[in-house]
Amino acid sequence: MTSNIFSKKLEEKDFNRLKTFIESSCGIKLSENKKSMVEGRLRKRIKALGMDGYSEYVDFVFDGGRDSIEQTYLIDVITTNKTDFFRENNHFEMMSSKILPMLSEKGGLGHHRPLRVWSCASSTGEEPYTIAMVLAEYFGVNGKFSIFATDINTSVLSTAKRAIYTEDRARDIPYELKKKYLLRSKNPDDRLVRFRPEIRSKVKFARLNLKSSHYMLPESVDIVFCRNVLIYFDIKTQEEMLNRICSHMNPGGFLFMGHSESIHGLRLPVKSYAPTIYIRD
Repeated sequence: MTSNIFSKKLEEKDFNRLKTFIESSCGIKLSENKKSMVEGRLRKRIKALGMDGYSEYVDFVFDGGRDSIEQTYLIDVITTNKTDFFRENNHFEMMSSKILPMLSEKGGLGHHRPLRVWSCASSTGEEPYTIAMVLAEYFGVNGKFSIFATDINTSVLSTAKRAIYTEDRARDIPYELKKKYLLRSKNPDDRLVRFRPEIRSKVKFARLNLKSSHYMLPESVDIVFCRNVLIYFDIKTQEEMLNRICSHMNPGGFLFMGHSESIHGLRLPVKSYAPTIYIRD
């Protein structure tokens, strides 16, 4: 039944249906040159479902009604999740050397009350666990801080919650931090590491769609990492999304953006602190 699936093409009308759904639900625009990428990412799922081809699958996605399980799966498959430990490391260096001392001295954050950080697009967990290690180095692993990590992709959130990574994935973590915060698998042939419970307990994960009109955050935050997210949205959506994010930030809090991103021309309640780092008015 599935023998011819890989020779079939995703028809333009079906691709347009998928494009419209992804943009309306996530804000992500799929250009024509992404068509082959979409085909490749859907093949395995179509084969697993025993379907004849893309048209049958697209009908199946939308026949289930809004917010069907398969629509959630589709979002998981299409959304990109490129991340590494200590990615764009100068942000973490700036946080340790300048921003944490400022917040700690000015508001007693990390001492009198918890410092709260939000990782907006946490993917498989590398960013929030990197933040957790940086904060543990500054405040101590039992210091007063917490990290709220969100992503639209349920699959990557499951990976992040497990906090288990291959040694190859963990290669960018400095050796001294590996010794302090990571546990090796009992079987060395597995070549797996897992974050210690005291680090895992500092990070709470939840599904959140940045395109939503309301964000359900438990508390306002002092630092936001929203890196390498804007590139997927148009200017109007960028401004709306970042204003919603800023509404959950405490005055004097810090917003970290990706190195390839710019907020030039956007009306936001922030001012520049350093390249791709902004402070909330």
